[in-house]
Amino acid sequence: MRQARRCIDIERKSGDVPPAIAAIAADGQLTPAQKRRFLLSLSLRRQGPGTGSAPQFLRERTARYAWPDLRDLLKGIRWAVAGAVATRAYMPERMTRDFDILVHFEDGDEALARLQGAGFQPASELSIPGFTLNAPDGTEIDLLLIPFNWIDDAFQQKRRDAAGFPVLDLPYLVLMKLETSRAQDLADLSKMLGLAADEDLARTRECVARYMPEAAQDLESLIYLGRLEMKDV
Repeated sequence: MRQARRCIDIERKSGDVPPAIAAIAADGQLTPAQKRRFLLSLSLRRQGPGTGSAPQFLRERTARYAWPDLRDLLKGIRWAVAGAVATRAYMPERMTRDFDILVHFEDGDEALARLQGAGFQPASELSIPGFTLNAPDGTEIDLLLIPFNWIDDAFQQKRRDAAGFPVLDLPYLVLMKLETSRAQDLADLSKMLGLAADEDLARTRECVARYMPEAAQDLESLIYLGRLEMKDV
């Protein structure tokens, strides 16, 4: 009985909202902006200068992990690789299970029809506009059809990764990750921004000021943290 009571107490305590988070939201349910501010404040308090990775590694832009090549299949459609795979155009490549492609919502029906015609099987509808599909080789692909207010501008910019895939230009990839503000998104943002050229940072600042001005201060914090981490690069 004592052991059972102890297990119940431990379970209850592990589910408690930490005081620092409860001070922001009593139920622990933070909005993306609140999560972003909390994680940034935590990082700013704790992060020191320098990085454990060699400068040569941090400058590498590779495409070691193979993903379905959709360039011919989606030719003439406005689309770009987004999410974790897109970050390899701006920072060292990292392993991920997600292959996200952002398609202009006006081209969504055509894109879905072409993918299905090529053997991509719809698996489920996403909680945001879009679908999860299984490629013939088993790769899981998220087809994102989100009507971002910046999407027309984003598809006027051409950026390619080391594999030659079209990827979202840095300012718009930053906007996407600011929208979600998961811990991994913020880690990606600080690294990409810390490695970005001044010209790219200027374009990103302009883009955020135009489309998400409420996140402008958070962007500056992310740039600062990224530059701090990449101090020796």
